[in-house]
Amino acid sequence: MDTYSRYASLGFDSTKIGFGRRCGIVVVDFQRSLTDPSFPMGGGARIDAAVEATARLLAPARAAGLPVASCVTGYSSARDALRWKIADVENWILGTPGCDLDPRIHDPAYDTLVIKRAPSIFFQTGVSSFFTQEGVDTVIVTGCATSGCIRASVIDAFSHGFRVILPEECSGDHDAQTHAANLGDMGRRYADVMPLAEVLTHLESLPQAKTEAPALP
Repeated sequence: MDTYSRYASLGFDSTKIGFGRRCGIVVVDFQRSLTDPSFPMGGGARIDAAVEATARLLAPARAAGLPVASCVTGYSSARDALRWKIADVENWILGTPGCDLDPRIHDPAYDTLVIKRAPSIFFQTGVSSFFTQEGVDTVIVTGCATSGCIRASVIDAFSHGFRVILPEECSGDHDAQTHAANLGDMGRRYADVMPLAEVLTHLESLPQAKTEAPALP
């Protein structure tokens, strides 16, 4: 019996969550220290592909006027940082290039930017209340890494009572098996994992956001 069948026999992944009334998008940690190959933890084919896929998703989301919350993991100093078991915290200091969002996914005139200290974009950031204010009941999760901050953000979105959608091409990790294993597990428990094309079909079907006419002189 394969892994999926074993869990399915216990009742996991027995229902689909689906899209609700209104989506919000979170973009987790697509900052240069994690996307730019000039940094020790930056780049990698899988993460780069996820950045490009997320840029494709964000275009129709913004056109529909949906809220987008992007985050960086950042600290005021090394002393302020949590006890990560990594060697690259110096590139997570606010004001350094490593904390700049990748320009492929960030629209500073549109997106809500938050700074997070912990793995989840929802932990002590106000993103949950921002989405509630925006009438969001469905959170589309993108970013990196699938096994770390994406998983934490999915669990928190689920715990806050949101529907959770994971476009499989829009998150990345450093190892293909780790990425696949975590997507599979989150899909069994907390979220609908679906192809990007299916999410794009939903977003592109939404009415376009109204734009205000320019004021007359």
